[in-house]
Amino acid sequence: MKEESLALIEGMTDPGQARNRLREYLQAFALRSFHESEAFRAVAFVGGTALRFLHNLPRFSEDLDFSLVSEAGYAGRDWMAKLKRDLVFAGFNPEVTWNDRKVVHTGWVRLSGLLHEAGLSGHPAEKLSIKVEIDTRPPAGAHCERRIVTRHLTFLVQYFDTPSLLAGKLHAALARQHVKGRDWYDLVWYLSQRPPVAPNLTLLQNALDQTQGAGRFDARSWRELVRERVAAMDFKAVCDDVSPFLERPQEAALLSRENLEGLLQGE
Repeated sequence: MKEESLALIEGMTDPGQARNRLREYLQAFALRSFHESEAFRAVAFVGGTALRFLHNLPRFSEDLDFSLVSEAGYAGRDWMAKLKRDLVFAGFNPEVTWNDRKVVHTGWVRLSGLLHEAGLSGHPAEKLSIKVEIDTRPPAGAHCERRIVTRHLTFLVQYFDTPSLLAGKLHAALARQHVKGRDWYDLVWYLSQRPPVAPNLTLLQNALDQTQGAGRFDARSWRELVRERVAAMDFKAVCDDVSPFLERPQEAALLSRENLEGLLQGE
């Protein structure tokens, strides 16, 4: 399995893109391990990585994000322990940690030696990492679907439907204290879809109430709320943040105030 991951980047000349592809293989490996643990009876795959795996978003991602949908069968620590065993069996040298002391349970998977072996690092000890986050108290209102996915490996996932994923992305774009270019690239992707995607307003309202205070924002006014955020954004910083994660880095230029305002006009 390690040989399969190294074969993915053979001949690649851009080291950043090669790292992205190696990390994505590790994400797929983790998702397959979770599938084998029957984790998707209890959690749903969400966030930007879900958008890439399920809808071919042309942006690489760093983390695996999940929302708890059923406490029955939830065993995050056991899932991470199995993932470590699977990685060892596949020939990797993993370090796996798990922290369930907060509402969002967090795990780290760090592989030693792979970047050096791939010719992407001069330091044998440098690690390739992904973070796993599971929100154990997510806002209510999401709708879930299930299907088989093949990206490097094959596995079945439970995930938020597209309107619910859009609600999550809108909440991140509106509520995150610091501007994250990846949020805004993903939002441009959503707003560019035809036919257009309408957000799950129940989920968005519950998320805003949970993090910003009940009644402070009206999810039905999400376009106006986004416009207010866009008006104050530094788009050079936004583009610089997302560019290293794009399949085609030049697409960062699509992130402009004018383009976003045009998309927010709606149908």
